[in-house]
Amino acid sequence: MTDSNDPAARPSVKLQLEPESPEALANLCGQFDEHLKLIEKRLGVEIRNRGGAFQLLGDLDLIRAVADILQQLYSEAVDGKTLSPEMIHLHLQQAGVEQLQNELLKEDKEISVQTRKMLIRPRGPNQQGYVRSIRQHDVNFGIGPAGTGKTYLAVACAVEALEREEVSRILLVRPAVEAGEKLGFLPGDLAQKVDPYLRPLYDALYEMIGFEKVAKLIERNVIEVAPLAYMRGRTLNGSFVILDESQNTTREQMKMFLTRIGFGSTAVITGDVTQVDLPKGTRSGLLHAIDVLDGVKGIGFTHFTARDVVRHPLVQHIVQAYEAFEKREQEQGVR
Repeated sequence: MTDSNDPAARPSVKLQLEPESPEALANLCGQFDEHLKLIEKRLGVEIRNRGGAFQLLGDLDLIRAVADILQQLYSEAVDGKTLSPEMIHLHLQQAGVEQLQNELLKEDKEISVQTRKMLIRPRGPNQQGYVRSIRQHDVNFGIGPAGTGKTYLAVACAVEALEREEVSRILLVRPAVEAGEKLGFLPGDLAQKVDPYLRPLYDALYEMIGFEKVAKLIERNVIEVAPLAYMRGRTLNGSFVILDESQNTTREQMKMFLTRIGFGSTAVITGDVTQVDLPKGTRSGLLHAIDVLDGVKGIGFTHFTARDVVRHPLVQHIVQAYEAFEKREQEQGVR
């Protein structure tokens, strides 16, 4: 293993895996390099290889740790053990490299989301922390008022992950509370029934990918739309899943959704706890999840405030006015 830390170039590590074995190498890389892509996605490094010759690019301490992991995995492959994404995931956990990555992410001051069509720069520390959290954790919550970029940035991260082939599909999910999850009376197929509830997600996709390409990806099920009720019984692997308007989920629906997440998937749950449309007496699944999952490792929470609103300046003042009014009502004991 040799290091390169030329200031004019990205730090890199070269690694030669021995003994030479095409079968063990194929086992290590996985089908269509899925094991290598999993490591790249989870740790934010770049892995290049030609046969058993590997080059790793990224933070020097991090890629050194990745080189050790690749060597260990290759040794197991040479010994005849069949590797799987689940085994790669467990190796990364046991090696503690994700903790090292987390420390490096905290030191990184600038962050952006790059899609083929545009470069998106999060505004302010909360939006930047939100994008970092999405890249760092498999499950993320973005909680706050309208206009803070929760949904838009989640879609941007999903498009970036899809274009980098870190995931194989995008799922857009939303509880259709206004129709009581009973969409049969609406005309059209399932996607058309749910379309009105997913319009903010579609608008972001059209801007980042283009109308025609979004239509083709939906036709090929690379982008899938579904009401929350249709997620029951599914396990989602290799997917980027966005649950929007999650304040309108029930406790049972939220638990059901969170337990659908499989290996190689990222879930982003967005919601505004001040705009719950559930029947009176039904507690929001988002509020319940915030209490239940507080302190659980591997789950990211980003709380936005009125200061993070990036729409018309009046929107920020409107949000603040409502917050102040609701606070006065609580203090007076008025519901």
